Amino acid sequence: MNVESEIFEVKDKSLAGRIGTLITAHGKITTPTLFPVINPLHQEVDLDTIRKIGYNAIITNAYILKKHKEHEVLSLGLHKFLNFTGPIMTDSGGYQILEYGDVEVKPHEIVVFQEKIGSDIAVILDVPTGGHASYDEAKWTVEETIRRAKLSTEYMRNEKTIWVYPVQGGKYLDLLEYSAKKLLEMPQYKMVSIGSPTQILEKYDYQTLVKMIVTVKTTIPPNYPVHLFGAGHPMFFPFAVALGIDTFDSASYILYAKDERLIFPHGTLRLRELKELPCSCPVCTKYTVEELLTLKKNERVKLIAIHNLYIIWQEIKRIREAIRENSLWDLLEERSRAHPTLLRAFKELVKYVKYVEKHHPISKPEVSGIFLYDKLSLNRPEVVRHRRRILTKYVPPKFFERALIIFGLEEKPLTRTQIYDELRKEEKLQKLHILMFMPYFGLIPEELAETYPLSQHEKEYDEEVLKESINDVLSYLLKHRGKYSSVIFVILQKNLEDQVLNLARKLKDTIKVHVIQHYNKDAKELIKKLKDHLHVM
Repeated sequence: MNVESEIFEVKDKSLAGRIGTLITAHGKITTPTLFPVINPLHQEVDLDTIRKIGYNAIITNAYILKKHKEHEVLSLGLHKFLNFTGPIMTDSGGYQILEYGDVEVKPHEIVVFQEKIGSDIAVILDVPTGGHASYDEAKWTVEETIRRAKLSTEYMRNEKTIWVYPVQGGKYLDLLEYSAKKLLEMPQYKMVSIGSPTQILEKYDYQTLVKMIVTVKTTIPPNYPVHLFGAGHPMFFPFAVALGIDTFDSASYILYAKDERLIFPHGTLRLRELKELPCSCPVCTKYTVEELLTLKKNERVKLIAIHNLYIIWQEIKRIREAIRENSLWDLLEERSRAHPTLLRAFKELVKYVKYVEKHHPISKPEVSGIFLYDKLSLNRPEVVRHRRRILTKYVPPKFFERALIIFGLEEKPLTRTQIYDELRKEEKLQKLHILMFMPYFGLIPEELAETYPLSQHEKEYDEEVLKESINDVLSYLLKHRGKYSSVIFVILQKNLEDQVLNLARKLKDTIKVHVIQHYNKDAKELIKKLKDHLHVM
């Protein structure tokens, strides 16, 4: 599906993640990306440094500007005031409402102000739900935000400003869905945000955030770019992107720096607990731990913040490349082992495999092999698709009379193995439909053996994976019991013997099954055994 609007165009996909182009009045933004939060009154890391690291878009707070620098920023314009030529997103004071309960500005005033100063992407003055609200409190924030969203449209005049509709409701998914649906009544909004999950992220409650993202993404049309406020640590970014988040904002780079914590893809480390800096960014290349500790506090904070910005940008680029390679699932598998909360998030994500698989591309011009590790990998879109198609859409060729299923053949593809070559040379075996059992994928018919990724993967599996894959064989044979007059199981590995014999027992009253245990893998000897079986069948 081509996902495109007047401001947003998708260029590439993997899972429900996408690389896109967001078009603003001050330039194009490649997504997914992060907008570093900029304090308009005091910024520890100068914008030129941030720009040179790779960030071409930032976010700042329009409410703070209006409260403290209104005349100056109105006179110069936002971009000249900050001395930043790229796209600038402005928040409106919602975070201050979440923290302090109220702000000294009316919703329509901040709308007019943001347009006057030239915000490229602007947010209305919403009322964030937060992570601690009761259901009734959350419902009020949703209704009040919707009321303000409708009111704000009456003051929108600048067509160059991309207005963001904040979806509220927090952890209450029915409220979140209701809030998201109201977007469709207000065409003035071209972008969507998931309202402040900061308090949820502070508790590392990534499971809840997964459910929130999926609820919003499955409610709104796919052509809307979706922003996640206060995204926090980059270790969750791959999961958010995999579910369809396009942009983030975060002040984590400076907040962690003030606590003298260095961000890494797998977590954070305190400077004073390190002996060496396990990083090769310009800061960590130039300084040792001891040298950083001898600096003045403000200098040290600035340098740690720069390091953090480099690591976050590195992670953004890693995610983009994973989308291009169609290997975003591999990145999730890797990152899910970095922290128990991420593993819980991954387990929550696989519950929405139908949603993820729906958006995952079937193929790309350039493909690379996939890695399969354990039961979670059964939810990988490529695996899900193959299993579903074999069990629901696949029809065995009419020519074949019997099925020959080979268990324990590690070589792939099946059609390029010696066993297959010898079988197909035998005239008396021509009406055998040859299928290969493969953990994760279940059954692979010979005519599909070279289809991606059936022969382009590496795997490690356990008993749970084996059991579920064997169950697919049972389902297939029960479905096609009228097609095959009999089935031959060939076991090439002794460790599969119990599972395969148990499968044969389950089928004994339904279809005629013969089992050949052939552990030396000599192809010609196997042919002889097959002929003997066929002679008595």
